[in-house]
Amino acid sequence: MRKHNVCILFGGMSPEHAVSLRSAESVLNNLNQEKYNIYPVGITRDGRWFHYRGSDYSLLPDGQWENHPDNCPVAISPVRGQGLLCFEQDGVTNIQLDVVFPVLHGENGEDGAVQGLLQLAGIACVGPNVAASAVSMDKTLTKLVVDHIGQPQAAWSLIRRSELHHKMESILAQLQAKFTFPMFVKPAGTGSSVGVSKATDALSLQKALLVAAEYDEKILVEEFIRGREVEVAVMGNDSPIASICGEIDSGAEFYDYDAKYITDTSVAYIPARIDEDVAEQVRDAAVKIYSALGCRGLSRVDFFVTYDDNRMVFNEINTLPGFTSISMYPKLFEASGVEYGLLLDQLLALAMEASE
Repeated sequence: MRKHNVCILFGGMSPEHAVSLRSAESVLNNLNQEKYNIYPVGITRDGRWFHYRGSDYSLLPDGQWENHPDNCPVAISPVRGQGLLCFEQDGVTNIQLDVVFPVLHGENGEDGAVQGLLQLAGIACVGPNVAASAVSMDKTLTKLVVDHIGQPQAAWSLIRRSELHHKMESILAQLQAKFTFPMFVKPAGTGSSVGVSKATDALSLQKALLVAAEYDEKILVEEFIRGREVEVAVMGNDSPIASICGEIDSGAEFYDYDAKYITDTSVAYIPARIDEDVAEQVRDAAVKIYSALGCRGLSRVDFFVTYDDNRMVFNEINTLPGFTSISMYPKLFEASGVEYGLLLDQLLALAMEASE
């Protein structure tokens, strides 16, 4: 059986660059080299692409991979049939690629940009296609789809960065009239809780809006939902399946970037500490939202389950969730009977199936 040529894209220019490096390290260490020819391609923070030809993937998280002496500048050509172009000292060579796994979190990685490049190139891509990626990345567009299918979610408002400088006072008044404190303020198009704040009064709300505006032109403000943070991993194309439910206890004000990746305050409970009938509702809703957004391959769908009445409330969807050693997506499927290496095999197979 022919070994497939698999390109793992990592790094990128988004604020989630560091998370991508950690995810890629885990993916590369768990891919079966007997099944695949593996081509790791890293993108630096300033947008340079290199074929990383080292074998030590532990050099990825702290950026040492960028200085490997055997690195070769590369690009994925949008011209069909050219694949990965390698700019060697004595000319350009090319490698045909069967599938690309863009382990790229955030901007240009899961917003449809790289998916569009791979669509033009005719190369299979792990994860949702251009449209589903773009709509799922923009939390305000996701909200519109979820509203349309009638799934319960937190009440929300859209604020634009261009309005903040000359309408701040009226925006603050409008938000305080609609919501009670605390409120959550998020950039519409980031993941990993980058730029997310919990506002507890007018002053912190103003600050939160300005912080979110550093990352996106569109800012999402949501009501606070008092409940457990429950996550479900979904996988599949035409017939997606949901993992068991997991729960995150952040051990902090909320599950922010530090709680996810830096401190050790958060605790994961798998399965989630919710009733079985509620868990089934959450799993069903996860698949329904995944399908409504047109997702394929994989996504993680996040909910709240309220403390007082066990009510399920949609939070957000992540079309390229973290793949680090502590990330919930692989842990949820491992607890559902699909170990990490087999999970990667299935995701690559789903990508190639979708492209046929």
